Amino acid sequence: MLYGIAAATTALLLAAVLAALLRVPALRLGFVDRRQRQRRVPLSGGVAVVLTTCLVAGAGDWAGIAPLGADIAGLVVAAAAVAVLGLIADIWRLKARLLVLGTAIAAAFVVPYGDTGVWAGAAAVGWITFVALAFRALDHADGVAGTVGVVTAFGVAACAAFEVLDGLAVLLSVLAAALTGFLMHNWPPARVALGGCGSLFAGFLLASAAVTARAGYETAVGAGVLFALTAVAGADAVLVVVSRRLAGRPLLRGGPDHLAHRLRRLGITPQGATVLLGAGAFSAVLVGTLVHGGWAGAHAVWWVAGGVLAVVLGLLRVPVYGAAARARGTGAPRARAEGEGTRTRTRGGRRGVRGGSRPGSRRAPVFAPRGQSESAADLPGSGDSRNSRATSPQVSASLRVRNG
Repeated sequence: MLYGIAAATTALLLAAVLAALLRVPALRLGFVDRRQRQRRVPLSGGVAVVLTTCLVAGAGDWAGIAPLGADIAGLVVAAAAVAVLGLIADIWRLKARLLVLGTAIAAAFVVPYGDTGVWAGAAAVGWITFVALAFRALDHADGVAGTVGVVTAFGVAACAAFEVLDGLAVLLSVLAAALTGFLMHNWPPARVALGGCGSLFAGFLLASAAVTARAGYETAVGAGVLFALTAVAGADAVLVVVSRRLAGRPLLRGGPDHLAHRLRRLGITPQGATVLLGAGAFSAVLVGTLVHGGWAGAHAVWWVAGGVLAVVLGLLRVPVYGAAARARGTGAPRARAEGEGTRTRTRGGRRGVRGGSRPGSRRAPVFAPRGQSESAADLPGSGDSRNSRATSPQVSASLRVRNG
């Protein structure tokens, strides 16, 4: 117990310090995510969370104070590999199928097939992959992924402690503390972001730990508990998929259609949206933890499923596509790919690329920044600099939305 408190405190402080120290180098290297036209948010927060979790947990195992065991150590290695894959995606924009394949391969190495069986183990691989990618998509607004990750980590840690998996419980406590230290810089308006590196790492570690803690129980009830522990991330993924399919949009085309985006359209502040999603995650995780410990019946999971269904159906009615174009009365689609310059004619008749490099301009960063999100363009009153300099208070600098 004493070591767990010391490890969590160390992780919190170390993550906060690393996130602050890595911010300036990330800005200079151009390792940023352009959440709005006016500001660049470094993606170094995920690196700080991954380094902190691995270092603190590894130090406890190396010193023999809190041995992780071979299985949990392998889980940390697999999660670190997924984090590296996410870091590469942050820098070079890997294709989605490569992210899915890499995450699934890592998940295949951590599922306890001896307790789950082959078929349930294969389903667990798919579920871990889904949750990891859902957490990456959940990182669409400041503070959301970190807050939901902290709540989920404490819930899964309680399940692990109930199963006397002390090494896993300590690891999850360290992760929760590291995410808390990161939130000191990520709370709206954010100064750093998780990026694919941190969000994939957190989602993969949480999902794999939940499968490990739940292995050996009845399959149907276990699936309900796993769903409750990650209900918010799952609800966001389902909402986005259904919304894009109904609108006839490609599933991989980003847009302002996630949970926090729709809550903002209802007039809720960025901080309020984060608190609401955190409260929703806490309620669902509490139900999952109680069912896992035997303090509540399996039927309680149906309340979580009903809540998720109500939220998805209710937020589907919030308009999110093409609202800015209709508000301006132009009806013209904003058909420009992310990150591409807009060609325009100069006064001399020559063609140039807006936003491109010019002679004598500043040197390009080492890492090409991720493209501008459609979110700022599609939210009402966001204002394009080519048409107006005004920015609606509905979409302030504290929103910092990203595509998913």
